[in-house]
Amino acid sequence: MADVTHPRKDLSINPLRMSAPLGGAMAFLGVDGCLPTLHGSQGCTAFGLVLLVRHFRESIPFQTTAMNEVTTILGGVDNLEQACLNIVKRAKPKMIGICSTGLVETRGEDLRGDMKMIRARNAELADTALVYVNTPDFVGGLQDGWSKAVRAMIDDLTLPTRARVPGQVAVLAGSHLTPGDLEEIREMIGAFGLSPIILPDLSGSLDGHVPDQWIATSFGGTSVDDIRSLGQCVACLALGEQMRPAATLLAEKSGMPVHVFERLTGLGAVDEFVTVLQDIAGTKAPARLRRQRSQLLDAMLDGHFFFGGKTVALAAEPDLLLALSGLFTEMGAEITVAVTSTQSPVLDKVPAAQVIIGDLDDLEQGAGGCDLLVTHSHGRQASARLGVPLFRAGFPQFDRLGAQHQCSVGYRGTRDLIFAVGNTFLENQHDHTPAAVRATQEEAGASPARH
Repeated sequence: MADVTHPRKDLSINPLRMSAPLGGAMAFLGVDGCLPTLHGSQGCTAFGLVLLVRHFRESIPFQTTAMNEVTTILGGVDNLEQACLNIVKRAKPKMIGICSTGLVETRGEDLRGDMKMIRARNAELADTALVYVNTPDFVGGLQDGWSKAVRAMIDDLTLPTRARVPGQVAVLAGSHLTPGDLEEIREMIGAFGLSPIILPDLSGSLDGHVPDQWIATSFGGTSVDDIRSLGQCVACLALGEQMRPAATLLAEKSGMPVHVFERLTGLGAVDEFVTVLQDIAGTKAPARLRRQRSQLLDAMLDGHFFFGGKTVALAAEPDLLLALSGLFTEMGAEITVAVTSTQSPVLDKVPAAQVIIGDLDDLEQGAGGCDLLVTHSHGRQASARLGVPLFRAGFPQFDRLGAQHQCSVGYRGTRDLIFAVGNTFLENQHDHTPAAVRATQEEAGASPARH
């Protein structure tokens, strides 16, 4: 079990953590016809928008209630009301997802009460779903905001029912899953003859497609009607520990069985997922999945020569940290430094001696001499200073193309991840002489063997 520590520093150096409002807004982007709105200052919204645009390289629909000094002191209900009315008038969204920020949370406004009042006195909002989620910047990180937003959508929109649609399954997707991951998951579930409703579904809205016309809201993703009927599914598959609260609420509303998967990366983890799908569908895994599993086994055999004995420094949100660290250690590598952004029950299960809830400075301080750094694009400076190669994972990735199409889940995704990381090791493995032997040779004046 990892020792989880949270060092108290006077300041954060090269932060790893992304804010909870940003995570909540990202979740709302996975709903068709939604317009995420941050209840706070324009600067809060602009900062999050820049990160999303640079990562996905798409036009991102985002709105703000534009709080200023006066409205922050006197209360922001008028700003919130006017923002909702303007959005409905101009963009005609099917849903407005509203995330609070530290600015309004610090004042202590009754935002849920304000939302009820705004809807009651404005008939124009009758046909628009309004979902509010409590996401102050100073509590939690990106995956916490995402988790709260998904739970809020189920709480506000999903209808209580005991009716069932045969073959339909609810898939609650964590923030660590890319659009490419979700496409792979949808295909795996479909291979069993099952029909998934994925919430949120970024593979429908931010998968890099080009719409026929400009649209002021999110385009593609989970429909509001599907969210309302989510309780009719025969089972719930929660992908990531962060989805457990939303899955528990869905089970309370519908009575459906819930299966929580902490990760879908790695042979054993995918086998567990496939086993559950077999039980739900009442059929064996199709031949193509068995073939993909065989390919993964071969990839593991090929790759273990290059993973074995390697040291890795890893920084990521908790669920992604567990998924990647689990695969690396299964392949024979050692996690010497593990850094994450926020508290989570899965941190105890990370295969490392210690997990630090900190920043990328903590990663850099412990990563000297490692064979690989793994984190998002903000780790590139540490990589350059240490002379250690960087494998980019997580959000944001703004200095590479195709981040939304990365896939690291399922048999195929795990196979491709092994090859991608293995090739990084191979590309940078110029010296075949062990470090201890090389040091002895250098002290003796001999030249170490070179590739």
